[in-house]
Amino acid sequence: MNQPTTPQPNLPPPLTEDKTNVLGHIIELRERLMLCIIVLGVMTGICYHYHDLIFSVLIAPLATSMGNMGTQRLIYTSLTEAFTTTLKISFLTALFLTLPIILIQVWQFIAPGLYKNERKAFLPFLFATPALFVTGALLVYFFIMPAAWNFFLGFQTSAGETVLPIQLEARIADYLDLIITLIFAFGICFQLPVVLMLLARAGIISAETLVTKRKYVLVGIFAVAAVVTPPDILSQIMLAVPLYGLFELSIFLIKMTEKNKAQASDDHADIEVL
Repeated sequence: MNQPTTPQPNLPPPLTEDKTNVLGHIIELRERLMLCIIVLGVMTGICYHYHDLIFSVLIAPLATSMGNMGTQRLIYTSLTEAFTTTLKISFLTALFLTLPIILIQVWQFIAPGLYKNERKAFLPFLFATPALFVTGALLVYFFIMPAAWNFFLGFQTSAGETVLPIQLEARIADYLDLIITLIFAFGICFQLPVVLMLLARAGIISAETLVTKRKYVLVGIFAVAAVVTPPDILSQIMLAVPLYGLFELSIFLIKMTEKNKAQASDDHADIEVL
């Protein structure tokens, strides 16, 4: 006598090896993102605790430029302005400080999928990116800001010059927004060698291409400098000159890379012939 068959539950199909790998990568990515968010949150809290020290460092160039001119102070014109500005500066400072940790997490996520020679080729960019960003930030702090503030403060007058004195009453939000914009703009612009080297390794550009487009790049650099810097010619030149120097350095490095690659290809061809 035939036994009645019990209906089988609808079970999901077993995961294939490819799906398992994809799921593992997603879980790893989530864990690394959570780690970055936690570190960034903790660092933001620490920066908020020491926000007076951060403000003192950022305001120091303006205070030095002011000297004994007029009233040395920054103001805020709404009840929430100082608080929201403090939160913003704390977060951006934390982002600046945790950038190396974030880059390390990105590297540890993508490195296992690269060949040994690819890891060796991309590892220098991991160190060059924060180093160039810090270089751009230091240029802003020690050279651009003092020069720009001296220029803009030169428009202050006394009562004897313009009947009524014209004095700066800077809002803290405007001042710190300008500084942060300059720091991040210079830091990002200083990534030019990293971008060009990556494009060259991908075969999108070559040293010869950059040499032939040199005059257009020079015009573009001055156009970018005019946009991201305060509206004075000195600040624009102080960004454009280092940027063009980094562009020429990129051409030199790309030429060296192409020469080494050509030499390696010739050596490989000689080995095959033998």
